Amino acid sequence: MPPVSGLTRRQAALGLIGAALAGNLVACSEPEEEILPYVRAPEGLIPGVAQRYATALPLNGYGRGVLCTAFEGRPVKVEGNPRHPASLGATDLFAEAELMQLYDPDRSRSPRRQGRIASWEGFLAEILPRLDTLRARQGEGLRLLTGPLTSPTLLRLIAAARESLPRLQWHAHLPLDEANARRGAALAFGQGLDLLPALDRAAVILCLDADPLGPGPDQIRLSRDFAQRRQARAGGTRFNRLYALEPAMSLTGANADHHLAVPPAAFHAIIPWLAAELGAPLPRPELPEAEARLLRAAAADLRANQGAALLLAGEALAPELHALVHWINARLAAPLRAVAPVRPGAAPLADLLAAMRGGEVDTLLILGSNPAYDAPADLDVAAALRRVPCTVHHGLHADETAAACTWHLPAPHALEDWGDLRARDGTASIVQPLIRPLYGSRSPATLLGLLLGQPDLSAHAAVRASWRGGRTEAEFEGWWRQALQDGVVPDSAAPAVPLGEPRLPPLPASPPPAGLTLLLRPDPAVWDGSFANNAWLQECPQPLTRQVWGNAARLAPADAARHGVAAGDVVRLDLDGRSLEATAMPDAGVAAGVVALSLGQGRQRAGAIGDGVGADAYRLRHSAAPWVRPGLRLSPTGRRAPPLLAQQEQRLEGEARALLPLVPLAAVQQAGPAAPAAAERPSFLPPQAPGPTAWAMAIDTTLCIGCNACILACQAENNIPVVGPEEVARGRDMHWLRIDTYVQEAGGAMRPGFQPVPCMQCEAAPCEPVCPVAASVHDSEGLNLQVYNRCIGTRFCQSNCPYKVRRFNYFGYADGQEYANQGAPVVAAQRNPEVSVRARGVMEKCTYCVQRISAARRAAEKEDRGLAPGEVVTACQAACPTGAIQFGNLREAESGPARLRREPHHYALLGELGTRPRTTYLKRVRNPNPALEPDGA
Repeated sequence: MPPVSGLTRRQAALGLIGAALAGNLVACSEPEEEILPYVRAPEGLIPGVAQRYATALPLNGYGRGVLCTAFEGRPVKVEGNPRHPASLGATDLFAEAELMQLYDPDRSRSPRRQGRIASWEGFLAEILPRLDTLRARQGEGLRLLTGPLTSPTLLRLIAAARESLPRLQWHAHLPLDEANARRGAALAFGQGLDLLPALDRAAVILCLDADPLGPGPDQIRLSRDFAQRRQARAGGTRFNRLYALEPAMSLTGANADHHLAVPPAAFHAIIPWLAAELGAPLPRPELPEAEARLLRAAAADLRANQGAALLLAGEALAPELHALVHWINARLAAPLRAVAPVRPGAAPLADLLAAMRGGEVDTLLILGSNPAYDAPADLDVAAALRRVPCTVHHGLHADETAAACTWHLPAPHALEDWGDLRARDGTASIVQPLIRPLYGSRSPATLLGLLLGQPDLSAHAAVRASWRGGRTEAEFEGWWRQALQDGVVPDSAAPAVPLGEPRLPPLPASPPPAGLTLLLRPDPAVWDGSFANNAWLQECPQPLTRQVWGNAARLAPADAARHGVAAGDVVRLDLDGRSLEATAMPDAGVAAGVVALSLGQGRQRAGAIGDGVGADAYRLRHSAAPWVRPGLRLSPTGRRAPPLLAQQEQRLEGEARALLPLVPLAAVQQAGPAAPAAAERPSFLPPQAPGPTAWAMAIDTTLCIGCNACILACQAENNIPVVGPEEVARGRDMHWLRIDTYVQEAGGAMRPGFQPVPCMQCEAAPCEPVCPVAASVHDSEGLNLQVYNRCIGTRFCQSNCPYKVRRFNYFGYADGQEYANQGAPVVAAQRNPEVSVRARGVMEKCTYCVQRISAARRAAEKEDRGLAPGEVVTACQAACPTGAIQFGNLREAESGPARLRREPHHYALLGELGTRPRTTYLKRVRNPNPALEPDGA
């Protein structure tokens, strides 16, 4: 019986196949809409040619000036703005990683109401009548909660909203703030001030639980200033001396000439002892011999360098101790500059929570803050949010706070929106967008406009209104364009505040700690948790520990042995009735009786990358003592979860140190006349024909502070993929550049040293003759190149490389086998079009950013000239805040590498192998106090 339709089964099947084919062909055909070329191309836009724009990126509210490279409206690289005082042409790892924040696939894309997708129109229909009611009550019941703010425009809009709604109250929440430092300044000088150190004018620096070289908004500036006084050169030495006393070793402690691990409670005696030694009318406390010996030498050093001596106190110290440090600095005429805080104070979060629990809050607007995650656990923010009838959260992600709010609204990234930011010294920058918003976001200025009855207020109009002043239209347009081009608002830095005579504060009581002491610190990779879903940062080896994808509870080896804990054991931490499980990591840099844990991990609603990674230290944080908390109890759980270490530290001592001088040490006194050129070792490989160009790199290990900015810069520039924790555990890290950490004996103590290791670009490269398909080749300028489309994956070159700088693509990490959400189309938008994306099965390596060399050569040929000195800058060199990395042409006598190769402490890594590397080093130089090391070793 024939089918009712009249079609046979065969005809029906063929019809379906034909329909499927037709659908596929339609998908590959031209779109229905008519596509028109540019009638008039945008100014300066040339397809395929990069454009650079000046803007600023925030960290903890403060702005750092950057130059962002974009290809046809697609940002792909961030570098420092040399005109901006907070970046000085360099970057840190957070600025480099902002591109992954922009292209994060887990960013919020649309408004949500009670967790369900909604619309902006629906939000306005609900919020506008509510605001009309609140406006009739002059804002009573309306509260505003923000994160750290320095934006002049947002602060102006908040002030205008408070003027039109007198009962509106503004609160600010800063998980990483400077409250103790400002209270200390108020105790000493009668007003809360920010005191900015000038490390470039300091010959002797004593850091008391302070980490100026560590991660933070001022890391770039302080590191550059520190490096200016850390120069050991044959032509003249300008070398400072750094002392550090701290509970857990930081980057500052690792770079110090003298370091001592002391528990937090010890500073209640150390700082008064030092003040008494320098003339304060205070009783002199008793100190252990090791502390007293170091402090006697440091005090004499400080006194001998009046006017160039400086003490720095960390935020974890009590305000009274900060005030006492101010008194000491005044006696030393320390190089400091006081300014009024550019981040004004607002009512604290605790006051808001009390009002919420008391039913006084009807509507709460949260801008750029996540207190449900990063507020101290004793505040219980999530429970308080449930008591408010209408809560609105505005942020990049639907995070922990968004889940507890009525409404969540997507916020734009700083590279998508107009705005303005101030640096720590008050210098302002206009934030300009480089790309249209990827998702349906709205500016915080637009939301504040709702409070002012201006629902159509745009960020662009608000920022222009903030800076117009009394200028005419023509004057303002010229000024505006110049400010955008420079990335700095002229004459916007805060004026210096004259300091009077500081007062001696009352000394705080210091009860003896019971049990262990919990020490909390910002995470060097994810900061306060806001970068937890950033795959680049999660996979970037943390300084000192080299840990990736998580955090660990660090404690002294003796404490670990006493509690029966080994590295990788899961321990239970109990404090104030709250508990937390974390992986233990014995660390010789941690003082006895201290357990150090970083904030920012353990997120539950960060996204596909950050969820469930590490331990949430905020669960043990208390609002009364946010940094240091005694009374911690530690107990093993019997389970193991070893931390992932991308590259473990190397310990060189005894004969190994003599046989393998990989990071040799030198005393500052050894800088003398230039060393004669070393004789080249014989080689079976034919010699390189000399040419006009010989690219080379020289790295000063004295200046390398281990900050990891170069690693992130290399990853962003060269499309280096993320492989994920499982692959890292197998040793399959893909970074082309690494920072080796070696622990060496220095002055009787074991101290870390840092050594950036890119490809050595050997002139006699062992990797080249073993490649069966000539994929590893040399060019005429000395570059050891890798031809990807020849490589067949034998890995012979990797086996023959003594420096282990080659990376094999075991999987298609960026080509179909991406980790987690890294295969999303939006992630591909970040990739640099001048660098190929490697498929599975090829060897990858550093090539001195050959694409930058090629671009500079093309530009020079177009202008009929040769390459100018310093015209080619590699990504790692551009990022380095201390200028430790120098790149250039060895044929030019005054190029950076040529000059450094003439230094007496220059050396080649594993030079005894005869590979003749083009990447060479300067020995790590120390400046020990002879009173502490009589032999000067």
